[in-house]
Amino acid sequence: MLHALEVFTTVVVGLMVGVEFSVAFVINRILDALPEDSAQLGHAHGGRMLGAVMPVWYITSLVLVAVWAVDGWDRSGAGLVVTAGALLILSVIMSILLLVPINNQGKTWTPENRPEDWKEQMHRWDRYHYVRVAVIIAAFTLLVTALA
Repeated sequence: MLHALEVFTTVVVGLMVGVEFSVAFVINRILDALPEDSAQLGHAHGGRMLGAVMPVWYITSLVLVAVWAVDGWDRSGAGLVVTAGALLILSVIMSILLLVPINNQGKTWTPENRPEDWKEQMHRWDRYHYVRVAVIIAAFTLLVTALA
């Protein structure tokens, strides 16, 4: 049963990494290439859509890793799983403190009410997001290594 949990957890975290990676390096680049109003509207819609889904995904991933760490405490790779869990906690803290405040503002913007510095705020969100993506990639890598 533990092996199934390990594989399921790794897949869930891996899919989350894939979504966040694609946001950072594909979706946001596509949106940034659109004309200004379209780009801003796309960012706002993405913020609303992913802002609703990703918190559940992050917390579910963290809970699954915690269960894996507890159930597999006496097995090899437990330290890797605990470290992955710590990295996921860091990603949640980063999200709450750095990314969510910007996202909560950006998802309400329209071409009529957006601030003049909206692009700079989106670029700041991108910089924080790149760091968060690196953190969750590291967590995913540790989970994959713990499977071996």
